[in-house]
Amino acid sequence: MGSTVKAYAITADAVAAERKRVNDDLEQVDIAKVVRLEDLDLRDVGPRDVRLRILAVSAEHNINHAALADTVNIAEARGGRMFPGNSALGEVVEVGTEVDKFKVGDIAITHCNGDPDRFGFPLRIWAYDMPESVGWYAEEAVVEEWQLLQAPLDCGLNLWEMAALPLRAPTAYHMWRRALGIFRVKVTREQLATVNVLGFGGGVSELFLMLAKSEGHNAYFCSGSPERRAALEEMGIVGIDQKEYNRFAERGDVSRFRNTVRDLTGGADMHIVCDMLRGPVFGAGLAVAARGGVNVSAGWQLSQVLEYNSALLSVKQITLDHTHYETLPGCAAATELYGRVFKPTIHEEIYPFEDLGRAFEEMHRNTQTGIPIIRVADELPDSVKHLT
Repeated sequence: MGSTVKAYAITADAVAAERKRVNDDLEQVDIAKVVRLEDLDLRDVGPRDVRLRILAVSAEHNINHAALADTVNIAEARGGRMFPGNSALGEVVEVGTEVDKFKVGDIAITHCNGDPDRFGFPLRIWAYDMPESVGWYAEEAVVEEWQLLQAPLDCGLNLWEMAALPLRAPTAYHMWRRALGIFRVKVTREQLATVNVLGFGGGVSELFLMLAKSEGHNAYFCSGSPERRAALEEMGIVGIDQKEYNRFAERGDVSRFRNTVRDLTGGADMHIVCDMLRGPVFGAGLAVAARGGVNVSAGWQLSQVLEYNSALLSVKQITLDHTHYETLPGCAAATELYGRVFKPTIHEEIYPFEDLGRAFEEMHRNTQTGIPIIRVADELPDSVKHLT
């Protein structure tokens, strides 16, 4: 039988009301007024379904995009209401008659590949633009078995660190394998074994750089967060304080950053740039790209339309690559790297479920010291209590 649970929703009406309140000044939007707790009727568990009791979730930037409607009004496109949540860790509490990969009591993590194409890459993302999809910012959820992976409880990470990775790890894994693969089409390992890799911003960039460093490359993290820079510096990743360059608001800021990168790399510049924020850092990433370099970005950029000098990039052999998300085998491969390569930086506060909206508002204000985690379940199963 289906059941009714508490789950967070975003409605087109809430988006419109908040934008009206702030006169469309998106910097002033209070995300907590848009992401609201509602009742959700779960469907019955079908033969290939798994019912999860959600233990913890990670705050993801695409939810802020949905609440702000800054790129597309996805709540309106979804019929006026959507239940978000792309990343979660939960306990299996019921399985369908044909489920063979999970049993009651297992701990599972989600992925957000909502509609794989014939090559396995998603056409749409679960709990975002995938029609009828219901996300995991909820007390419980019912999903098909193929949407879950076994949580690697013995990987050496704690529960909150594992909860930070289901969306970010496959994204970083996909971006890294594409970026390095594209670069190697142009420059072989024999020509240049060790490459310089730059990442801007937050969680995905951190993991991207951890992959680069684990494979012996030079990694640089440009972030305004001293806590996050310090965490990566312990892994041998060089920190660059983004605030020193005024987030590249003016041409002079980019020039100063250009000089810093030239000094750090002995004039070689950056062979691979992970550019997650697009709008503020796009020009800076291109300015420091080495000849033959690759600039790779995930799909949820702040700017949908970009301007660049195509003739200059052509002469320099620069490649811009837009990625979205991994295949299902790629998600499984990324999960194997939990703890060995991926060691995420977690925000100092673990938010209670009732404060999920505040977690997103503080993400919007960029005040967090790491990836924000929301604890959903008050009582944890015995199998994971030691991981907190």
